[in-house]
Amino acid sequence: MLSPSTLPPERRAMIGQLARFIVSGAFVTALGVGVYALVALGLRWHPQLGNFLAYVVAMATGYIMHSRWSFRDHGGERTGGTKLKFVIVSLASLALNSFWVWLLYTKLQWGRGAPIVPMLFVTPAVTFTLNRQWVFR
Repeated sequence: MLSPSTLPPERRAMIGQLARFIVSGAFVTALGVGVYALVALGLRWHPQLGNFLAYVVAMATGYIMHSRWSFRDHGGERTGGTKLKFVIVSLASLALNSFWVWLLYTKLQWGRGAPIVPMLFVTPAVTFTLNRQWVFR
């Protein structure tokens, strides 16, 4: 059985980043889904408005958590370029979550809560990959 001490340093660093991303990403995702649920399910406003408000809250919280903790030991100095790349990835996550709302709520009419599942599992996997490989490298 492999122990963490037998792994190459690069692999150990990636596992640490993934673990921190899961913790902080779970918090940010839950916060975003909470905002979405409040707006779309509680207030019964249009789900895309809930999605957009969730995006704004999650992007601001996510940048702070991921740049200072999740990817703290990955890549170099955080610059304006890093922030711009993070915004681009965040916009991609907004687009992906908007797609889930359009597909599952609007097109398939599965209900306001249906987009939550891919918002919790698919979008975070995509954003981890983009953040690690492009934003915080």
